[in-house]
Amino acid sequence: MLLKEYRICMPLTVEEYQIGQLYMIAKHSEEQSQKGEGVQVLKNEDCYDPMHGKGRFTEKRIYLSSRLPLWGQKVIARLCNYFYVTEKAWNFYPFTITEYSCSFLDKFSLYILSRYEDNSGTTHNCLGLSQEDLKEREVDHVDIVLDEVPEKYYKEDEDLRKFKSKKTNRGQLEDGWKENTKPVMCSYKAIKMKFEVWGFQTRVESFAHRAIRDILVLGHRQAFAWIDEWYGMTIAEVREIEGKLQARTNDKVSAGIERSESQQSVSSNNNGGDEEEEDIFEDALEELDEMSGASGTSR
Repeated sequence: MLLKEYRICMPLTVEEYQIGQLYMIAKHSEEQSQKGEGVQVLKNEDCYDPMHGKGRFTEKRIYLSSRLPLWGQKVIARLCNYFYVTEKAWNFYPFTITEYSCSFLDKFSLYILSRYEDNSGTTHNCLGLSQEDLKEREVDHVDIVLDEVPEKYYKEDEDLRKFKSKKTNRGQLEDGWKENTKPVMCSYKAIKMKFEVWGFQTRVESFAHRAIRDILVLGHRQAFAWIDEWYGMTIAEVREIEGKLQARTNDKVSAGIERSESQQSVSSNNNGGDEEEEDIFEDALEELDEMSGASGTSR
């Protein structure tokens, strides 16, 4: 099992980050559902925990079939019509708990603890990890300005070296910005991942952490690059926008699921029924090895 703690600094306060994060997640989810796949919100309701108090519980399905590599799509086609990951999150801001599980593979799990503080990522054990976990933990300082994103996700107006906020006058961040920028806050995320499939575990866990890191860089870049859209909103206002965007997203995803189910027989014929499962999984291992050694083109 891999345990990584990501520390992502932002030129915001913890209070501002709460609004920006909610807005970014809702808008990004709606954008990513343009082709019938994406995020379907099943629950978004108040919750309570004896230790953490009042919070917000959300349950989502993230449909990803077409975004898997070719070998992954072949595996999914043999097992089900579509592939989704279930996300359950308990938000007791500034502390959150998030769990992910796979629609057809109970040996996969992802567990995330998050806490947000007004500092530049300097707290040694912000998340209260055990001594055993601290020994296994790998700390990764994510830089939303200098770290690269995959080329296909790069947008010049989201390049924080070039972006400057009109409402806050923050932006055009440079090397060393975390030490020279006020305000600054940090999102601490401890991520435990398990993928208990012999021959795949280490490679899949490493591949998934690289994907998670890309998501963290992109999402946090967007949260700041979109600051002029959400800055000054109240929680009530951003929740209202969140509700409207989630309704649109759910409609798009539902339409995509219906199309997928109607095309099941066609997809089954196109997936080469004579191909042996062993060959598919051998292709998977080879592709993961190639990804591990590839540097990729990004900015």
